[in-house]
Amino acid sequence: MAYFGKINVGTPAQAFSVVFDTGSGNLIIPGSDCTSSACLSHDRFTESKSTTAGQVNCDGTEVARGAEPDEITITFGTGHITGHCLRDQICIGSACTHGAFISSTDESQQPFEYFKFDGVLGLALPSMSQGNQFSMMSRLVDAQQLHSPVFSVFLSDSSDDASEITFGDMKPEHMASELFWVNVSGSAGYWEVSIEDITFNSVPQGLCRDCRVAVDTGTSELAGPSTVIESLRSKLNVQRDCANYHTLPDLGFIVGSRVLKLKPSDYIDNVADRSCEVSLMSLDVPPPKGPLFVFGIPFLQKYYTVYDHEHSRVGFAVAKHAGEVPEPLVRLSASEGSRSDTFLSRPRL
Repeated sequence: MAYFGKINVGTPAQAFSVVFDTGSGNLIIPGSDCTSSACLSHDRFTESKSTTAGQVNCDGTEVARGAEPDEITITFGTGHITGHCLRDQICIGSACTHGAFISSTDESQQPFEYFKFDGVLGLALPSMSQGNQFSMMSRLVDAQQLHSPVFSVFLSDSSDDASEITFGDMKPEHMASELFWVNVSGSAGYWEVSIEDITFNSVPQGLCRDCRVAVDTGTSELAGPSTVIESLRSKLNVQRDCANYHTLPDLGFIVGSRVLKLKPSDYIDNVADRSCEVSLMSLDVPPPKGPLFVFGIPFLQKYYTVYDHEHSRVGFAVAKHAGEVPEPLVRLSASEGSRSDTFLSRPRL
């Protein structure tokens, strides 16, 4: 599952569908000189058709006179892209800046050929990009194109709502609770925050101390360190025949002294009440980027999130969906939160 929208690149504009990805830092779109099957099945950027296009090295420096621009290869969990770097006009709606991006010259068949979208617009913090001119939010803020240095994400969970990413503002109509802020806890460029503990039905379980989680709009999964996931599986004791499915607890994560909860339907893979298992993936990210949890789409459908570029913090509120009764946002006292000092610790990456 993926959520994507349109951006325009070049003069005159060439339109591309992109995933707005808080787990990566650069804009990547197929180039016209890419002939791999993954590129040929998508719209490709033609540099020669843009009067404002120019070449740049992939560290953001100018290409020396008479020299060839360099290339970059980026490896993902299940594939890779190779490309060179260009500079051009990039617009999200009416907000436009002149900046750098990666124009792919080769893309692996898996998984890129089968994506419905053309590319990826990375919205991680600037330290994850190739440089400030590659960071869309840095450029929009520096060019004073936004009312406020934030963007916010609402992901629908049915056809009754329209998903929306808003640059420069947040929308109270998408919130069913207070919005609270949590400072980013790492330096790798992820929108990651600290988890104080894991709860069952809002009761702390002592399953992790000093855990961290990356809030990632570009992944469809929930994932975490294998040691914690195995402890969770053991404590939940989910019956393979789904015999205890309807008595399983809400699974919560204490963030900023609030409990951000997932229903069993969010964290259990239930096949027609005949086969059940915990759907959280084990993902061990080595230091210094890890260990980490990753909260992808199942989490982001339940919580409205706001990303403050200037102050490096993430805001959370219960998402308001049409026709649904929202879950209350549970706040724990300091003494309740302190019960999280017993066990283990703390993925796309």
